[in-house]
Amino acid sequence: MSQEKLKYPIGRFRQPEPITPEIRSKAITDIATLPGRMRVAVSDLTDKQLDTPYRPDGWTVRQVVHHCADSHMNAMIRIKLALTEDQPTIKPYEEPRWAMLPDTSIMPIEAALTLLDGLHARWAFLLQRLTAEDLARSFIHPDSGRAFSVDEAICQYAWHSDHHLSHITHLRQREGWDEDETRRIHT
Repeated sequence: MSQEKLKYPIGRFRQPEPITPEIRSKAITDIATLPGRMRVAVSDLTDKQLDTPYRPDGWTVRQVVHHCADSHMNAMIRIKLALTEDQPTIKPYEEPRWAMLPDTSIMPIEAALTLLDGLHARWAFLLQRLTAEDLARSFIHPDSGRAFSVDEAICQYAWHSDHHLSHITHLRQREGWDEDETRRIHT
């Protein structure tokens, strides 16, 4: 399998144009359901499996789960800043360095899964109640200098959810971990 396919198992993000109510609704559903889908994806994984990188030179499954919690906390804050301030410039963070911190690299994943449960419940609740005016509000990302609308951010983080979930599910398939589980259940 190519490095590109390992890195982007569902493909690179492409902003939908235009963002229709149906696209937005699906994106919000993807955000709302990530915690449950993530729990299924990591269910019954051993510490050794959690510490397996999803690709050469990639993060471990453990780091991916914790990264989703970190990233999505930042995403909700970015959206709330955009909703309450006039085109704020958000603060980026060093994702690779965060992934090396002990709470991401060695801590059990249950804390991140619990955080995702509450965070995504609040996030989806908020997103489902935004007006057209709210969706058009934006924040500026200093790395690109570009303004991102709340509507665009919703689509991007729905993709981000599926992107990292796919890292885990594709690794499970490649390593035969799902087959191992099936054999254990039937023996």
